[in-house]
Amino acid sequence: VNPTQPLTAPMWALPGSKRSSAEIVRFLEENCDVISFHCYGGPKSMESFIQALKPLDRPMVCTEYMARPHSTFQDILPILKRERVGAISFGLVAGKGNFYFPWGSKKGSPEPKVWHHDILRPDGTPYDAAETALIRRLTGPAR
Repeated sequence: VNPTQPLTAPMWALPGSKRSSAEIVRFLEENCDVISFHCYGGPKSMESFIQALKPLDRPMVCTEYMARPHSTFQDILPILKRERVGAISFGLVAGKGNFYFPWGSKKGSPEPKVWHHDILRPDGTPYDAAETALIRRLTGPAR
């Protein structure tokens, strides 16, 4: 098709794992200009994903990673920064999408004590001030 923009599609399971289709993973490895992946596991899972994808020698972006309590900014962002892997957080401000609710929550459930994705309340205040301070510190200008 002769695309003019870099191509990517996310890997959602480690190559060679039971959850990955060898055919799809091979296609992505051969055709993506940028390697993107989803990893909702903790630090060990993130490290495994990064190490498995490094040999492809292409830029990497983790397109989904934060899902409290499975993975947290405190556990994952330092790894991504150290490994120079881009990151996209799913959910920002609690709103119509209800991304602060855990997967499988029932309609009408009360606000969970531990939010799942979102970072800010609708008025802009942080769900967790320590979290937003960490995000600012790790993603701010280099010093």
